[in-house]
This record gives sequence, C-alpha cells and structure tokens, in this order.
Amino acid sequence: MTTPGGPCDTEQIAAVSALVGRRPQYLLWYQDFASAAPAAQLDAAHRWGAEPVLTWEPWTCTDRGPDTMRRLASGALDDFVHEWVTQLRDWQHPVCLRFAHEFNGSWYPWSPAGGTTPRDYVATWRRVHAIAAAATNVRWMWCVDAALTHHNSLTDWYPGDEFVDSFGVDGYNWGTTRPGSSWREAEEIFDAALAQIVGLADGRPVLISEVGCAESGGSKPHWITAFVDYVRDQPDVTGFIWFDHDKETDWRIASTPRSAAAMRSALGGDDER
Repeated sequence: MTTPGGPCDTEQIAAVSALVGRRPQYLLWYQDFASAAPAAQLDAAHRWGAEPVLTWEPWTCTDRGPDTMRRLASGALDDFVHEWVTQLRDWQHPVCLRFAHEFNGSWYPWSPAGGTTPRDYVATWRRVHAIAAAATNVRWMWCVDAALTHHNSLTDWYPGDEFVDSFGVDGYNWGTTRPGSSWREAEEIFDAALAQIVGLADGRPVLISEVGCAESGGSKPHWITAFVDYVRDQPDVTGFIWFDHDKETDWRIASTPRSAAAMRSALGGDDER
C-alpha cells in the first residue's frame, strides 16, 4: 500500500491493515529532490516487515520544470545523489528505488511534455545508477504508466538490462470522474503495458506499483474482486500496491464499507501478512 503519511504514519497503515486483515508486503512513498535522505521512512517500513518502495522524484517544490533532470545529467547534483546513496547503502537492508516513474505520461518534467527526450532520460538514469553502484542493496525499478500515450516506444526509454532490477506499471480505473473517462476493467488498463514490460523483464520481478479504482461509473467492490483475480492470473506479476489516497478522487480501499469488504474477502483477510 501507499498512504498519505508514508511509512512513518503508523496509524494510517495499521488502519488499512486491520481493514483488509493483512499486513503490507510493500510500502511505497514519494520523496523529491528537496527531501532529506529517508532514514526514518526506511526504518519504519522495516518495522512493518515490508519491502520499502521509494519513489524518488527528480524535482523540488520550487522547481517543477525539467531543470532537475538537466542538472542531474550534467553532474551538477552529484554531491546530492552521493549523500542519498550513502545513506541507502549504509541502511544495508534491501530497498527498491523507483526513480523518475511514469515518464511516458504528460504530467512530469521527466517526460516529453516537460521537454525530456528518451535519450536524455536514459543518460540521466545511467549516470545516477553509476553513482549508486556501491549500494548493492538498492534494486532499481523502471516504472511506466499503463496508458502508453506518448509517441516513442517504451524500449526507447529503457536504460538497459544492466541498469534495471525490477519493473513497475501504474494504472487506475478513473470511472466517470473525469471528462471523457469511462469505467475500465483491469485487463483494459494493464494488458498492453504488461505485454511490453514482461517481454523486457525476462524473468525479473514485475509489480503493479500503483493502482486504484474510483467509485463513480460502476461497482468498485466488483472491480476490486476482479482485479485481485486478474493479478493472480498473471504469472509474471509479483503483486500490487494500492494507492490508498483521497486525492483526485477517493481511491481508498475504505471509500465505502462494501469496497473495504471486497478487498478483505479478495485477499483472504486475517492472514497476518
């Protein structure tokens, strides 16, 4: 799961865990390049017995343009990257680093909409990865948006087998919450992206790294049940991370009691994991 307060907000995580009858296997959270290195968050995830999935976003609150990617590529932020990598290395436990995710969307500056080309993206990824070479406990996740909306092939953005340890796919059923959106089942959202990702992964782990469902436009409880079945039917997918935020719409498992009950039933509740 990912919750608004991140791994350190034990009340939020405990509430969702109690709701579905299972402790999280993965805890995902977001930090930008203005954030301090994440010692507290890593320790908190470890206390839950969960694998930390750290989404590292190359921008800051004041810089929402492509400048951070340019500075990374030029080496101007090497000291900052070294500071982060040193702390990740010294933590010693495994951590999944989801760097510059959803590059094929239109909402981040590390995408074509922000002026970042596939060539620039790959070069930046490889430079940051090279600085982190000593942190052997870090597993690098290359994460796409399931919509596949841009003109370049995903392979154009792929940093290369030696630079990627696992793969993520993010996708949402927006229902009728946005103009022009409609209710979509899991296979409509994920099939095309997973087909491409699994081909690149060649046996490496694949995770649905963000997923959520709106309430408007269909039955969220039925969607949750079908989605969990869908994941179980994907032999190459190791699991999913639910986006338990009330943000653009109420994505939370507990958006209604029936939705919460559906997730508990689908996961087989009270299993202590």
